[in-house]
Amino acid sequence: MRVQWYVIQVMKGREDSMASLIGRVVPKSLLQEVFSPKYETEIKVRGRWVPVQKTLLPGYLIAVTNDPEGLEAVLRDLPEFARLLAQGNEFVPLAPAEVEVIGSFTSPGKRVVPMSIGVKDGDRVVVTGGPLVGHEAMVKEIWRRKSIAILEVNMCGRVVTTRVGLGVLSKEKWLMRDLRIEHETAPERGVA
Repeated sequence: MRVQWYVIQVMKGREDSMASLIGRVVPKSLLQEVFSPKYETEIKVRGRWVPVQKTLLPGYLIAVTNDPEGLEAVLRDLPEFARLLAQGNEFVPLAPAEVEVIGSFTSPGKRVVPMSIGVKDGDRVVVTGGPLVGHEAMVKEIWRRKSIAILEVNMCGRVVTTRVGLGVLSKEKWLMRDLRIEHETAPERGVA
């Protein structure tokens, strides 16, 4: 059986501790990787924007395995709730397109979706940097004040709503930012 990505349901708020527990308890022969995917965003603290990481899929973990039945048997013996998602009696792996959504934005050992940057141009937001470039169709809503984009993603045959970081600047602030960066990186000019 080939290695595929499966979804483990856990209690919301317990994603990190359960990923750690599962990583320690499940034999390496059954599990290549287990993680709670995160996303980077910024929150305002005392008037300053501070980078933070938040859970991408609250209540879910991703397990990379070639033996979902063996993994589920170990999960049943855990002291806390953890179940591999199934359709009927069959454990269904994430489809390649679903794996790509998380896999292309992250890497093993660092499963954090970086923050994207966009520019507000009239009523439209154009993503200019980060993993959402070229994936704007996934964005269903933007919470500009919270630096968050709401995405709808297909997972295991159902539509899941999730959030990722998206900082949106007005066109004027974007141009001022570019000028400031250009000025800061320009070589010093001596007086002749």
